[in-house]
Amino acid sequence: MAITFGSFDGVCSTAALVICPLMGTSGEGVEPTCYSRNVQIGQTLIFQPSTCFVHIVAIIMTAIMIYHIRSKYTAVGRKEIVMFFWMYMVIELLAMFLDSGIIPTSNVSYPWFAAGYTGLVAAAYCCLLINGFVGFQFAEDGTPLSLWLLRICCFAVFGASFFIAIATFKSFVSFSPTKPIALFVIYLIWPILCVATYTILQLVLVFRTLDDRWPLGDIIFGISFYAIAQVLLFAFSVTICDAIKHYLDGLFFFTLCVLLSVMMVYKYWDSITREDLEFSVGSKAAVWEVKDPLLTASATTPGTDYEEDASSYHAGAASLVGGVSGTQYYGGKQAYGAQGGYGQGGYGGARRAYPPTSEGY
Repeated sequence: MAITFGSFDGVCSTAALVICPLMGTSGEGVEPTCYSRNVQIGQTLIFQPSTCFVHIVAIIMTAIMIYHIRSKYTAVGRKEIVMFFWMYMVIELLAMFLDSGIIPTSNVSYPWFAAGYTGLVAAAYCCLLINGFVGFQFAEDGTPLSLWLLRICCFAVFGASFFIAIATFKSFVSFSPTKPIALFVIYLIWPILCVATYTILQLVLVFRTLDDRWPLGDIIFGISFYAIAQVLLFAFSVTICDAIKHYLDGLFFFTLCVLLSVMMVYKYWDSITREDLEFSVGSKAAVWEVKDPLLTASATTPGTDYEEDASSYHAGAASLVGGVSGTQYYGGKQAYGAQGGYGQGGYGGARRAYPPTSEGY
C-alpha cells in the first residue's frame, strides 16, 4: 500500500511500528502484511525476538559510549551530547518492552507508554538538533545557559509530542486516530528534518573551522546508515520478511542501522573533540620525577657519606628550579667560566664538593 501524508494505514501495513496497534480508520489498529515470527518463553509470547536482541545490544553499546564521553572531562560539548545518548538508551529500553509485547497492546497502559515513547523520540531528535549548534559556540558549552536551554527545549518537545500522541490515541479534543496529521508530522517528518539540519550544520563546521577532513567520513557513514534504515523499513520490509520466511523483517534492520548511525554520531563527536590534557583528570596515576640539585649531587658524588639511590635521578639534566643542573653547580663542570665567580672547582678555583669533605680544604 502506498504511503499517504497524514495517514498511517500505508505505513503500518508495511512496518510494525509501536503506534500501529492504536492507529487506523477501523479503530482497531493496523496489522502489518508480514512480520517476524514470535517466540514463546514459558507462558509469555515474545514478539519480534530478533529486534529485541538488537535493543539489548544497543543499550550495552550506548552505556559504553556514555562511559567514554564522560571520561573526556574537558572535551567540547561533553555534557550536551551525553544527554542525547541517555535519551537514546531510554528509548531502546522502552521500545524493547513495547515491540516484544511484554506490555500487551490490549493493556490500558499501552497507549500511555506508546505516547511516552513518541515523546522521547521527538525529544531525542530535538537534542541532536541543538547539539548541532554547540560547535558554533553561540552559548559556551557546559554552562548553565547552554545546558538549561537544551533541557527546556527537549522537555517542551517531549510535552507537546506526548500530548499530541495521547490525544490522538484517546480521541481527545479534535484529535482522532483516523486523521492523525499532527502525529504523522511528529513521528515521521520531524526526525528527518532534525537529521538533515544536523548534517548540514556539521558539514559547515568541518569545512569552515577544521583542518582535518576525516570527520566527513563519519558523517557520510552516519547519514548513509540512517537513510538505509528508512528505506529498509518503509520500502522493503515486506519483501525481506517474505524472503527470509518470517524470521526477520524490516524492523530488525531498521533498529540495527539506527544503532550504527548513533554510533557514527559518537565517532564523529570523538574525532572533532580533543581533550586538554593540562586540565584533564585521568584514571592513570601521574609519574613524577623529582630533580633537585642538592639531592642529585649527593647521589652522584663518590666517596661521600650521603650516597643515596640514584635510580630516579639523572645527572646532568636540567633542574626544575633555576634551569641549571646540580652537577653544573657543584660537580666540577664549567658553568660560568674559569675566571672568578664559579670556576671549575667551585669558588675561586679550589676544588670543593658538596657536602664538604676534608679533601675540599
